[in-house]
Amino acid sequence: MGLLTGFTAGLLLITLSELGDKTFFIAAILAMRHPRRWVFAGAATALFAMTVLSVLLGQVAAAFPQRYVQGVAAALFIGFGLKLLYDALKMSGAKGLMGEQADAQNAVEQKEKNVILWSARAVVVEAFTLTFIGEWGDRTQLATITLAAANNPYGVLIGATLGHAICAAIAVICGKLIAGRISERLLTGVGGALFLVFGAITLLEMP
Repeated sequence: MGLLTGFTAGLLLITLSELGDKTFFIAAILAMRHPRRWVFAGAATALFAMTVLSVLLGQVAAAFPQRYVQGVAAALFIGFGLKLLYDALKMSGAKGLMGEQADAQNAVEQKEKNVILWSARAVVVEAFTLTFIGEWGDRTQLATITLAAANNPYGVLIGATLGHAICAAIAVICGKLIAGRISERLLTGVGGALFLVFGAITLLEMP
């Protein structure tokens, strides 16, 4: 697939998957305690590093015959999509993102409980560490690996990086304000539908 397809897929899937995710709330909580620019720097750097790593892993998978790679990618996308739609159907329409927010709060509290003196470097390192660990093995990492295996890796890298940066910026600027206004059911449903769309596109473009 072309550069534009990889870029679009990376941007849309990552933006929708990250908005309201655990790492989103980690950045939002840290931004309420420390200077926003340092929180953003640490979180964005961690997300970029994770994206590069995921794209590289996707390229390792792409070394296998393309037909099989795209078949597995399509199956994963469709599986992710169906799972998300099923989860959305089980959710209450009024349910927010309290679970993700609570997990993020606990992660931050554990990290900061013994810290007395803060510096710019300490804030950047904390934001980087918590974000990188929170993102490891997450759905967005698996989605990036799958996208990079079946699409143009440079397009996926640019699109996913931009998607992560947008979500990190939203989190540090106004994460607290919008947290209670995000519908987990809506985000999950839209994300599931998007995974199904890209699964279908991958199937159609199989050699």
